Amino acid sequence: MMIKTAKQRIITRTIFLVSLVSFFTDIASEMLYPVMPVYLRTIGFSVVLIGVLEGFAEATAGLSKGYFGNLSDRMGYRLPFVKWGYLLSAISKPMLAAFTYPLWIFFARTTDRLGKGIRTGARDAMLSDESSPGNKGKVFGFHRALDTAGAAIGPMIALLYLAFFPGQYKWLFIIAFSPGVAAIAFTFLIKEKRRESTAKARQVGFLSYFGYWKKSSPAYKRLVSGLLAFTLFNSSDAFLLLALKFQGLADTMMIGVYIFYNLIYALLSYPVGTVADRLGLKRILVAGLLIFAGVYASMGFAHSLWQFGIIFSFYALYAAATEGVSKALISNIATKADTATAIGFFTSFASIFTLLASSLAGLMWYNFGPQAMFLVSGGGVGCVVLYFAFSKHNVGKSVI
Repeated sequence: MMIKTAKQRIITRTIFLVSLVSFFTDIASEMLYPVMPVYLRTIGFSVVLIGVLEGFAEATAGLSKGYFGNLSDRMGYRLPFVKWGYLLSAISKPMLAAFTYPLWIFFARTTDRLGKGIRTGARDAMLSDESSPGNKGKVFGFHRALDTAGAAIGPMIALLYLAFFPGQYKWLFIIAFSPGVAAIAFTFLIKEKRRESTAKARQVGFLSYFGYWKKSSPAYKRLVSGLLAFTLFNSSDAFLLLALKFQGLADTMMIGVYIFYNLIYALLSYPVGTVADRLGLKRILVAGLLIFAGVYASMGFAHSLWQFGIIFSFYALYAAATEGVSKALISNIATKADTATAIGFFTSFASIFTLLASSLAGLMWYNFGPQAMFLVSGGGVGCVVLYFAFSKHNVGKSVI
């Protein structure tokens, strides 16, 4: 019987460790996701100030993703960015509980998002470097599976804690530091081979990654244009949760549906990635976007728990078919020397477009109601599906 060597393994030691780091980080982050708005209100933040805080933090993450991805390519290193990015996100958790001054909260929240910006491009490029074009769906799917499993476990811990200690939010931020420390510890087990740095590594301006669009291939431009068009119709998942609240579901039930969604998402990510490698990444991406359009078109008409269960199951399938697959496509199209820049450019603009999409969705919800907002989003993504279905993104058999 043949035993696979390290070179033949799809899930290498590095891929497994990077995925574990994401798993523990998401446990920490998602422990706080359901209680963050409530906690901020208890320390005196208005709804408007919460919106400004989150907008500023996400803008920081968005702009920094492109910069640090570009810097990683130019310096020829991935691991330092991964280590520092996860470290900043971990230490931001207890910082949020240490003091309640608005400026300190802004600093702590921005530190968390800056950490995400520092690590994202380098981490995804590291996953790409460890895999072959024909296995990208599996690799990114595996990483997404562990990442999302953490996103399911985190809220479970939060619900259990609040059941015994209702209203005691500060200690939850301290507890969230523990899985963050575990994530940092695993980064020190990752080994990276030195890559060749590109020229002028010290001359990287903060917005210099914008120039990547000009030098990128036509296939990259077509792919990213379609993905960003989709992002303009893909508002925050908070609107899906608000729809549950709008229909009268209790807060605990709403969080329960969110946990259910993440569990299904985690279970589907690797199998869907495997199917994407066999059938073609683009085909699975288009199928995922089609599912999204159906989910949003039907969301405004759902009223009962079983209907929401079906809708969120399909929403999990959409996420499994697009999140990792889109990064796999980008990494296959980009040259190896520009992988972090290519992913960073896309994720940077995607963050900014998501903020715009959420603002527009909020205005539409306020003026016309949730049903109209969901229908417009679903219809818009339907147009994006047609764009992908009839445009060419072929860059070798592994990418089709």
